[in-house]
Amino acid sequence: MALSNADNHAVTASVMPAFSTQTRLLVVAPHPDDETIATGVLIQQVLAAGGEVRILLLTAGDNNPWPQRWLERRVILRAVDRQRWGRRRYAEMLRALQCLDVPVQALQPQGWSDMGITDALLRDDTALLALSAAIAEFRPTLVTAPALSDRHPDHGATHVLVRLALARQADVPPLLAYLVHGHAAAGDRPIEAHGTAAQSANKLLALAAHRSQMALSGKRLIRLAARPECYAGVATSPVGGATALPWQPSAWLRPWLRLSVVSPGGARSWRWRDAPLQRDSAGRFHLSPQPGLTSPCFARLALTLRSPWIFDYWGWCELTRPSGRADAGLARGD
Repeated sequence: MALSNADNHAVTASVMPAFSTQTRLLVVAPHPDDETIATGVLIQQVLAAGGEVRILLLTAGDNNPWPQRWLERRVILRAVDRQRWGRRRYAEMLRALQCLDVPVQALQPQGWSDMGITDALLRDDTALLALSAAIAEFRPTLVTAPALSDRHPDHGATHVLVRLALARQADVPPLLAYLVHGHAAAGDRPIEAHGTAAQSANKLLALAAHRSQMALSGKRLIRLAARPECYAGVATSPVGGATALPWQPSAWLRPWLRLSVVSPGGARSWRWRDAPLQRDSAGRFHLSPQPGLTSPCFARLALTLRSPWIFDYWGWCELTRPSGRADAGLARGD
């Protein structure tokens, strides 16, 4: 069941739609604690209105080495240690959901690899099929998921997966994007969920239940959870003819760069020097038309060198019409 036309209009007009017993909220969370930090108030508001909530937890958050090393007083982490940490974080999430009055059956873990959602997205369509089936089974009237601009690689890749999965649905519900890591773009008009004093207190109690994450990052997480919950309405049927990439990487970095493109037709990746790029008179790089790439289409630029820094520098962008005609002034990129 989709939201009414009025509810769709409310979302696109930067106003949160009114909730009722017909509301079916789907929260897509890459890791335990994302559900509380980003949507703790929203969840409570939907439940207070008599609506239903389901949370798709994509990973157990088991690839979280520094808090685990700190709390367990160990340096080397084996596979069995990661599994134990994942069970701990899952148990913490169950306690957090109790603080938000979310029934345990509302949580649907997917068991994907923490810090591996990008690889799953680019490898094959297994993750996409699973997410599409979960959405079709629940039939949400409203979906919330990470923003495309979120710099955590699991978050950005989750946005792409959700967009591709929604494109397969017969009735496409509105999508609200939340941002945990990074900053909103200038000029964005956020859709805000303001909680009551009790709802805000419950959200902080839920956050405290994620004790493993509070150990090293408590002040930062409290600051994130205390701010108003802000969402961006996402147009799930984009229009326009942009093919330009937003990046102009330094020439000395290009031997270690990889460009990936994902659309309903599949995923493709190239080394920068082999990518089908053209350059316009303003110096911007454009993706040349590619057979099989249809909207929605997303591109990712990444450095192939290993680094202890987990966050994306370039991340993802959306190409609104990858198969459109290239500008006459385009020349082969380098």
